[in-house]
Amino acid sequence: MEHAARLLSGSGSVCVSTGAGMSAESGVATFRDAGGLWSRFDPSQLATPEAFARDPVRVWEWYRQRRAQLRTIEPHEGHRVLAAWERRFPDFSLVTQNVDGLHTRAGSRRVIELHGRLDVARCQSCPCEIHGLDDLGPDPRCPECGERVRPGVVWFGELLPPDAVDAAFDAAARCDVILVIGTSGVVHPAAGLVEAARTAGASVIEINPNESALSGMATARIALPCGQALGAIDRVLCR
Repeated sequence: MEHAARLLSGSGSVCVSTGAGMSAESGVATFRDAGGLWSRFDPSQLATPEAFARDPVRVWEWYRQRRAQLRTIEPHEGHRVLAAWERRFPDFSLVTQNVDGLHTRAGSRRVIELHGRLDVARCQSCPCEIHGLDDLGPDPRCPECGERVRPGVVWFGELLPPDAVDAAFDAAARCDVILVIGTSGVVHPAAGLVEAARTAGASVIEINPNESALSGMATARIALPCGQALGAIDRVLCR
């Protein structure tokens, strides 16, 4: 903890990359862990453009359940610490693979969201977006043009938003320290952020109770739950 705090205290530029483990402590199900969503559901039937074209009602039922879950959960201490660090550090970037919007709800204002948001639905025919977690029904339609809307997340087989990817790698390349929090390190391009930061000379802090594909790159590794670790680091920084 002290080592991580020392690395951060001398940093002008900090990049944070969060994965599913960050949200798990708020009660959001993970994807790739034992018992995670993809061990129980087939992503090809629920999270691809082809699945949506084949059976939009079935796909929307899956996302309606996940959106309903988000109405019952709250950000945890770790989310709030990262929101405060946005004001603490002169150059602070927060990159997330999560689609739950918990960073924004905790107060973060500049979040680079690589995989979209569950609380957004996008029209497939016009630029209209519907924001919020209200139940949109089994086969929602655009209020502007009447065409079908889809969940505002990136599905398997789709490209990530280029602007978000560019912003994430720019942040990694210029940071003094990168924190990688609650991620397996196997999903690209997000997994490449750590290597980009290391290549540019940054220190790496990993927060994850489990070993990951990125653990061998860590300058400091904290094997604790995300909220507990971030809260402890913040208390050291505030001493």
